[in-house]
Amino acid sequence: MIVKSPGGSIFPYYYKGGEIHCLKYGSFHSNSESLFSLMKAEEAFILGQHRRLAIWVDLYETQLTREVMLEFADNLIRLQSRIRKLAIVGDYGNIHRLRRFLRKQDPKFTIPIQYYDDPEEAKTWLVMG
Repeated sequence: MIVKSPGGSIFPYYYKGGEIHCLKYGSFHSNSESLFSLMKAEEAFILGQHRRLAIWVDLYETQLTREVMLEFADNLIRLQSRIRKLAIVGDYGNIHRLRRFLRKQDPKFTIPIQYYDDPEEAKTWLVMG
């Protein structure tokens, strides 16, 4: 039986001999309320897993306003205990702003985070070692 997460991703998603969990937070454009609703549903799904996951987040075509970045940071803080590695993908401008924003957050994130504009590179990093 195939299990899908609230965002529609197959769980777990197998890639190059490893497994990752994909969070599809892209293509929300300026619809932050729908994005926040999905974040809450995914959070409940991930917290229901009894292991740490390699997580890939798609943020293409979603406006990263301050409000969106704050909610995303809070979401990550609540999920830290379930995240082994985190790869965030999106266009360069958004990823650069998000990276600066997350660096300033307190408490500091204790999980390895990498930022990419190429989804394949991000997934490859997640399944390596």
